Amino acid sequence: MENVRQEWLTQLLRIVEAPLAALEAGELKKRLPTEFHPDRASYAPLEAFGRSMLGLAPWLELDGAKLSEEERLLQERWRARALRCLAAACDPASPDFLNFCEGDQPLVDAAFLAHALVRAPRALAGALQEDVRGKLARALRSSRRIPAYNCNWVLFSAMVEGGLRVLGEEYDVMRVLSALRALESWYLGDGAYGDGPSFHWDYYNSFVIQPMLVDLTALFAPDNAEIAALQPAVTARASRYARVLERLIAPDGSYPIFGRSICYRFGAFQALAQAALQHRLGETLSPASVRCGLTAVIRRVMASEALFDENGWLLPGVAGAQPELAEGYIGVGSLYLASAVFLPLGLSPDDPFWSAPDEDWTGKRVWSGQHAAIDHAED
Repeated sequence: MENVRQEWLTQLLRIVEAPLAALEAGELKKRLPTEFHPDRASYAPLEAFGRSMLGLAPWLELDGAKLSEEERLLQERWRARALRCLAAACDPASPDFLNFCEGDQPLVDAAFLAHALVRAPRALAGALQEDVRGKLARALRSSRRIPAYNCNWVLFSAMVEGGLRVLGEEYDVMRVLSALRALESWYLGDGAYGDGPSFHWDYYNSFVIQPMLVDLTALFAPDNAEIAALQPAVTARASRYARVLERLIAPDGSYPIFGRSICYRFGAFQALAQAALQHRLGETLSPASVRCGLTAVIRRVMASEALFDENGWLLPGVAGAQPELAEGYIGVGSLYLASAVFLPLGLSPDDPFWSAPDEDWTGKRVWSGQHAAIDHAED
């Protein structure tokens, strides 16, 4: 399966190349296209960087001992690049000092960047120079002035505290507890949470809710008995939701297009990708079938024409450029949540996710007349 892993890595780096190359050069604000929804221009640079790092982090964190020499050297170069970008993003003297606190949107992407730190505590948080660590902590703390809306946004406030924790900074556990208590009250059953008191039929359980809940409870459980008590149910629900996502993958790698933020493309499968990364797929779902299903999704999306502009920046849409699918809050930077489908690159090449023989996913098995396990609701 070495070629498949290489294909995944090539596509991930193809996606995140433009934002990180620009930030490394001190020209992210200059190069990032802002003509699409220009009222979002002040938020777009942190969006593009934070969301790129969200998907890149597990691969950067992976111990390179079992990687091919080529991949290990590539990983080392990208680790160094990521650290240079983090330094530029939080340095007030940098031309690319990013907006962490003006307006409301920066809370969202400060949280995505913090989530990357949580996913790579050694390669990112632990590898920062002391002065950079301090500047990054101050930048994250500055986002506290932004009030969270009563929806999935409460998790953004909590995840900022997670980022501060892995940086070795003081954190406010009440922001974390408040978010986890809210989500517990919004649990609807069968692995799904409401996005606030109301139900929204979309992919936000995968874009934000389940991945952040799982990682926040794991991170803070050692510090707090209430969070530790929540952790088993949170992880079980996330595993159930991941199994639902797997069944949404059609035989050709397409998937249902509904709900908000569909222009995040295959970021819609973050919760499934994270379950694979963390070995939480359950007994009825094999890692190999998930690899094959997600590979089909990646190929389906990446084969679309007009996915990138002439300078390598993502264009809004799902199958190519379809700007009519983008809500008013989406700019070019927002689209980089697509990186989240690549989380299993944080698994070693000898992990069954990568090493087991190909196996059809549920949708392909059923629609080709093969046998598949029956699905059923869970508490």
